[in-house]
Amino acid sequence: DGQMSLSEHLAIHGELPAGRGRRHRRPDATGLVESLERAGLRGRGGAAFPTAVKMRAVAGARRRGIVVGNGAEGEPASLKDRLLLEALPHLVLDGGSLAAAAVGADELIVCVPQSASTARRSLTEALRERSTARYDSAAVRIVLVPDRYLAGQESALVSHINGGPGVPTLTPPLPFERGVQRRPTLINNVETLAHIALIARYGSDWFRDLGTRDEPGSALLTLSGAIAYPGVYEIEHGTPLGDVLEAAGGPTSEIKALLLGGYSGTWLPGLLAHTLSLSAEKLAPYRAGLGPGIVLALSEDACGVAETARVTRWLAAQTAGQCGPCVHGLTTIASAIEELAAGNAATETERRIARWASMVQGRGACAHPDGAVRFVSSALSVFAEEFAEHARYGHCPACARPSELPLPGSRSDADVSR
Repeated sequence: DGQMSLSEHLAIHGELPAGRGRRHRRPDATGLVESLERAGLRGRGGAAFPTAVKMRAVAGARRRGIVVGNGAEGEPASLKDRLLLEALPHLVLDGGSLAAAAVGADELIVCVPQSASTARRSLTEALRERSTARYDSAAVRIVLVPDRYLAGQESALVSHINGGPGVPTLTPPLPFERGVQRRPTLINNVETLAHIALIARYGSDWFRDLGTRDEPGSALLTLSGAIAYPGVYEIEHGTPLGDVLEAAGGPTSEIKALLLGGYSGTWLPGLLAHTLSLSAEKLAPYRAGLGPGIVLALSEDACGVAETARVTRWLAAQTAGQCGPCVHGLTTIASAIEELAAGNAATETERRIARWASMVQGRGACAHPDGAVRFVSSALSVFAEEFAEHARYGHCPACARPSELPLPGSRSDADVSR
């Protein structure tokens, strides 16, 4: 329904605690870190690192820090951060302002993908409103980041903001030690910042009313694929996936497989669609997780081999080009899967792919090859029969169907509002 204005935002949520946040009175975030720790808030960008631990690291540094709101969202199967920036920019900016006060930072940077024009306009208008109302104490600016898969990785984000290439760098030092402008830098996903703004207003007990003991609260989930109403949903941690699918109108066909966590995530058999619960504890036995909040349902009509080949080739092209095992390994794996999909593979190709994947894993400067290997290895397992049939008989009729897995260029800002 469009961007929520500052007046609408305040009518719903009220001022920041005790009316803080005005330029003439710095936000007093005393106790915020402790409240976030009691709430059990973890990052919503995929790594699920405890938010309070990150904040303490920057707050305890000798130099004044900087806060970065990470809305880069290079994952093609995710739309939640873009939607949040478009519709609720003031919630994100409130969280960033509070985080800055809590760690003693004097600057907040919000990173937005270059292609997210609607999100950029929404943030710009929100900043204009806040400036007129003299609502922020820290300086705030927007930084556009490249539309690349790795652009949102923390060290890549720091490098880009500092004027360098937007690719991961070798660490240490970590961003909280030396990041933007060589200053201690707190990097939080924009959804995490939104949760900070809500916890500051309503408290840690309010946050823990939802979710599980070990994974409290709610999270935004991008649900797509063979679903009647794909889009972004807010879920309680621990919610049965079947309930989420029902709320989204149910599947539009039999579900062949589920992709959890996006393109660095895990494929699971479709028969689990109505038995899975969406929490780290319940997904752990399947070596799966929601990552940045993604569930994609692949229809029975799709070809698992062709879908895997297409995405693996894209992942190989997204390498930062800094590590041999990643550059050459992912390219070799992608080529082998494409040969299988086309029916031109030699015998033992599947075993070779699995062996090459094991050689790539754990050998990159960043987690990109590990995520790609997880995607490929789980595909080899879940689509085992299809891989075997392609190796024996060649490509299948479903190979010619339009792909169900989104890649850049296959979506637009308009997709977010569904």
